[in-house]
Amino acid sequence: MTKIIALGNALVDVMTMLPNDSVLEELNLPKGSMQLVDAETSKKIQNFTDNFSKSIASGGSSANTIRSLANLGVSTGFVGKICDDEMGKFFAEDMKRTGVFPHLKKSKTPTGVAQALVSPDSERTFATFLGAASELIPDDISDLTFKGFDILHIEGYLIFNNELIEKALISAKNAGLKVSLDLASYNIVEANLDFLKYLIDKYVDIVFANEEEAKAFTGKEPEQALDMISSMCEIAIVKIGAEGSLVKRANEREAVGAIKAKPIDTTGAGDNYAAGFLYGLINNWDLRRCAQAGSILAGNVIEVIGATMDEKRWNKIKEEISQLKNN
Repeated sequence: MTKIIALGNALVDVMTMLPNDSVLEELNLPKGSMQLVDAETSKKIQNFTDNFSKSIASGGSSANTIRSLANLGVSTGFVGKICDDEMGKFFAEDMKRTGVFPHLKKSKTPTGVAQALVSPDSERTFATFLGAASELIPDDISDLTFKGFDILHIEGYLIFNNELIEKALISAKNAGLKVSLDLASYNIVEANLDFLKYLIDKYVDIVFANEEEAKAFTGKEPEQALDMISSMCEIAIVKIGAEGSLVKRANEREAVGAIKAKPIDTTGAGDNYAAGFLYGLINNWDLRRCAQAGSILAGNVIEVIGATMDEKRWNKIKEEISQLKNN
């Protein structure tokens, strides 16, 4: 059985429903972006939004992806760093409960928290205090970290830690793994463009990008961006929101529509698309069915608050995935 391990920021998502976007302006947070903030700013945002509807869940981009893969029955692991505090314990137990084997390093710095601010139109804006997650260091990674796994999935949010991410990719390749990378956020791509191009060209096999990230990476619209990214790796995926996704591997090219959905919150949509796509890939499906599986997961998660779905919805997803398998 193919095993997938993820490396990423171990965060707890605090989902906050905003009454309007003026809150983002007052907090000086660009809508749709992911901003790194310090502990003081994170607390300020928490206090400012205290009276709004909130929920918490384990989060972080690659953690969301790996939890969804575990829910689909894939053997999974996760590498990250937490504190032995209330949020850290919540994160670890939530991963175990989902079926993910956690390889969690410990720090005395508080566990990271992502304030996910959800606008009335479902767009989300993240103010992320990385906390312990930012203290994952190259020495925490070795070739043995990835032994027994077949694919490493990694989030672009780690790109700020150049030495860590390259050490992880080298170790994964030494252990014989394929590498899957989600570009994560357009502003992260813009700030780390040269290093990202270097990593993808040298180490990465599968690249996930949304329309904005693909444009930040290539300067091109989706079709041309897909061609440029696919020239640097084995499989390129460009997600184009409600229109679905574009996928390319060598001369094989697919355009797959999104499923019909009633969006409430887009948090975790890209992460779950990646989970569905990778599930199809490890089952040797063609690109069309891989993208369709991605669309099923993404279309379902945007109908709930946060990136966590209940058992009833997962049963529905599994039934739809099973139908794809039999096509």
